[in-house]
Amino acid sequence: MKLRKVTAASAVVLALALSATACGGDKKDNDSGGSGGGGKIKIGIKFDQPGLGLQKPDGTYAGFDVDVATYVAKQLGYSPDKIEWVQTKSADRENALARGDVKFIAATYSITDERKQKVDFAGPYLLAHQDLLVKAGSKIAKGDDLNGKNLCSVTGSTSAQNVQKSIAPKANLRENSGYSECIAALQSGAVDAVTTDDSILAGFAAQDKYKGQFKLAGLKLSNENYGIGVKKGDSATVDKINDALKKMVSDGSWQKAVDANFGPANYKNEPAPTIGNIVK
Repeated sequence: MKLRKVTAASAVVLALALSATACGGDKKDNDSGGSGGGGKIKIGIKFDQPGLGLQKPDGTYAGFDVDVATYVAKQLGYSPDKIEWVQTKSADRENALARGDVKFIAATYSITDERKQKVDFAGPYLLAHQDLLVKAGSKIAKGDDLNGKNLCSVTGSTSAQNVQKSIAPKANLRENSGYSECIAALQSGAVDAVTTDDSILAGFAAQDKYKGQFKLAGLKLSNENYGIGVKKGDSATVDKINDALKKMVSDGSWQKAVDANFGPANYKNEPAPTIGNIVK
């Protein structure tokens, strides 16, 4: 009789333990990091950059950065349905990583010495160049032509800083929260030019509603090495992402993503960069 009582008590303890384990397992689905195996991963991208990171009307996402991030996530153990896309605007990228809002960011994130003080980078995975987007009939042909003109860029971008420091210090710089607002201002005549990376500008110019209205000046005002931002000190994730990027280039997936996203805009992209090699 005493033996049966002990056995029954043990069964209750075992049942409670199993129940607690099952409840604890749900936490993994909300994980922003980890190593796959059924959890989810949060990745920062832009939502308003055609050809790079765009949230479409149906709620899906498309663009080169999206394709790169999806490939990398798969190599880390996360299938596309386990990715939660998080909008990360230029001015908030460092904070998003520091807060742990995302595991990594692929959002036209140029690698700079200043940013490397706050975050770590994998890559680069694309070499772009700062350029100008102007109206098709514009006479702006070089950086000096911007002095006295109305120029638009995005708050927190390296492009705006570059213009103020060395390209056209007398330009009337207008900074908006997103490039969509800048493109609309260019179309209306409120600004004379928009400056950022040529890859971003090409994506906007290729949209059906803007076809034939704008042109790239083709100035190559700077080299922009796009990297994948990771929380400072997370060298293990940086190494894993670099391995994934190398594989993406070697198996042809990188070039396929370039052709699919930039081909329609006739964007003359640079060859795939060597991972770890920053072009000054």
